[in-house]
Amino acid sequence: MNNHLFIFSPGSWNGEGEIRLNMVEEELGFYTRWNIMQVDSSRIECIQEIQVKGLSDIMFNQFSFFDFAQSNFTIELENQALGKIQGTGLSTDKVIAWEFRIPDIGFEGFEFYEKDSDGTYFMRAEYATRDQFRTLIQGKVWQPSKTEEPKKR
Repeated sequence: MNNHLFIFSPGSWNGEGEIRLNMVEEELGFYTRWNIMQVDSSRIECIQEIQVKGLSDIMFNQFSFFDFAQSNFTIELENQALGKIQGTGLSTDKVIAWEFRIPDIGFEGFEFYEKDSDGTYFMRAEYATRDQFRTLIQGKVWQPSKTEEPKKR
């Protein structure tokens, strides 16, 4: 897991991409910012901000990564819509991925981050709820340069 700066090292990451909801025809653009903090040697905390183009509200997800063993880890996600849920993750030389399967609330999904040779990560995610709502997300995240201005929202 040590060859990944994203998630596994403190710092800030920017991202952008497209969100597709199965109940809406158009793709929605989004920007994201990850703030990653190492709490101690066994726990990493992240705050993810998501701004969908054209909407004024910023969504927040709080992630905790812990129980690191070989290439596996436990992930906890907390947000206003779901409350606090736990999933499992894995990390290889090129990939960081995690999934949630919460039958009690009819929620499941995954996120997949693939490292490119320039240090950028291409990401894909899919989430589904009991009532057949599906969300597909594609994009990329990168560590901003010292001179890079944050995206105007």
